[in-house]
Amino acid sequence: MKYLLFTVAAAAAATAQDALRSRPPRPDAQGRYTLEAEGIKAQFIPYAATLTNLWVKDSKGKYQDIVLGYDNTTYYPVDPGHPVYNAIPGRYVNRIGNATYKIGNVQYHTEKNDGPNTLHSGTNNWSYRVWNVTRASKSSITFAISDASNSSLGMIGRVDASVTYSVSKNKWHISMDATSPEAKTPLMLTQHTYFQLDAFRRPDNRTIWDHTVYMPEAKRVVVTDANALPTGEIAQIAANATDDFWSAPHKLGFASDRPGFENHCGNGCHGYNGAWAFNEKRDKGKSVLTIASAYSGIKADLRTDQDAVVLYTCNWNDGKTEFKSTQGVAGQDKFIPRDGCIAIEAQDYPDGINHPEWGRLNKQIFGPGDKYHWESSWEFGTL
Repeated sequence: MKYLLFTVAAAAAATAQDALRSRPPRPDAQGRYTLEAEGIKAQFIPYAATLTNLWVKDSKGKYQDIVLGYDNTTYYPVDPGHPVYNAIPGRYVNRIGNATYKIGNVQYHTEKNDGPNTLHSGTNNWSYRVWNVTRASKSSITFAISDASNSSLGMIGRVDASVTYSVSKNKWHISMDATSPEAKTPLMLTQHTYFQLDAFRRPDNRTIWDHTVYMPEAKRVVVTDANALPTGEIAQIAANATDDFWSAPHKLGFASDRPGFENHCGNGCHGYNGAWAFNEKRDKGKSVLTIASAYSGIKADLRTDQDAVVLYTCNWNDGKTEFKSTQGVAGQDKFIPRDGCIAIEAQDYPDGINHPEWGRLNKQIFGPGDKYHWESSWEFGTL
């Protein structure tokens, strides 16, 4: 009898432990959901479906938090600069030229929030919204949003969208889906991730100019004007030109001593803030971008089904924003300098809705019966 009671008790305890192990994760005191797998740990909040922290191992086997963000998650909605740290903007990312676009013969007007242009659909875009958590496990979480017609000025028709983040051994995977059941509308998304592979732990240099980037499939660049708006030209990139990251891995600052570098990404913008177009006939299962730091020894490979990628080297940082307590060098200040990070955004060609000559309308205009899908992954390792 005692043996039977012991067996029943042991079985009940095992069942309880199994239930605890299978219980969906709950947010911590800061509202962060944590996903973990071998070699990686990622945290997310519902505001803007934001990645707040991303830990991977450096060459010494120590975990480093390699993305920008805030310790206090309540600051994301109130930061007046709203840098879109590791968030999902939308429903149409990047710029809309002159804050107008046409679908058929109908012209729509959008909010001017970037000089004469619209950036990320305006100041009520998805990176300002609280998304709903619809599914969560220890290695995956799904956020969803229903965006009403004209909630961002000029964006017509309801859009229902979701993003699923998951982690596996040394890998972060992102998958997005969206539909527009009421009307045709612009639809182009991205994960707006800001990286700093040294986690600001290099004591003598906090910039990303010594990070190397290699994009063997990116031999063309979308030419832009002084306001970072595409002109319509898509230019071939010559080997060793300022935009060349295809012929060999180059440091991000390899062209910094050239005369045109100071305004290379627009008036007052040195460095990079533009889109590279991938070769049309490429293997989408292979990496299109590798970024690495010799200091930390961390490297990251991007795979994506998108046809372009935007690089922004944080020219507009004012040096007044602090990085997280998980980053930096003890005894030094905690401010992010100009050029202290790089945003990497897989997406389609910016402002393609205003350039029908590019043939991108079927990838950027979606309506009833259409399904939008976006997929990318980052795989981390060491040099």
